[in-house]
Amino acid sequence: MAGGAADRTGVFAMDLLRDVSTAELVKRAQAADQAAWNALTARYTNLLWSVARGMRLGSDDAADAVQTTWLRLVERLDTVREPEHLGSWLATTVRRECLAILRRRVPTPTDSDWDSLPDDDAAPLDAGLLKTEQESALWRAFRLLKPRCQALLRVLMADPPPAYADVAASLDMPVGSIGPSRQRCLANLRKLAMP
Repeated sequence: MAGGAADRTGVFAMDLLRDVSTAELVKRAQAADQAAWNALTARYTNLLWSVARGMRLGSDDAADAVQTTWLRLVERLDTVREPEHLGSWLATTVRRECLAILRRRVPTPTDSDWDSLPDDDAAPLDAGLLKTEQESALWRAFRLLKPRCQALLRVLMADPPPAYADVAASLDMPVGSIGPSRQRCLANLRKLAMP
């Protein structure tokens, strides 16, 4: 019974902090306010997951990247210089953690790799090659986009999709410009992908 009351108190405290600015939450977290820390993690965890999943990480690797990002913030909480831009810092940090995880991946072929070759019921080899080539062309075109468009599309195409408020906070852009910016970025991507 006591644990349930404590849980309700924690949820109530987070509700009270919902409208508090990120800068104020950081200040309170620096002063060891657990409710402020909980509010920060509630505010930005979905964004971190969206960025990590957008980097094509599996669940375990994405969880590692998100957890390590929060650890990095704990380590640097007292030195945060621009707390109002915490969302951007977190998004950049989780992206770097994801890239570090991807760099550590080095596939080592084994004898069992032969077992993973397509069987007779599999799609024809040329269909797989065509799909791979189309995906490669799309990623080549994606890399030609401006970095701002790349970041926006990566975050928005994550599963589950993040809230626009989180996207706005992490990319430091107005909520109202997210949709139009996304449309422009996708139009540019279509032009670059289809010569």
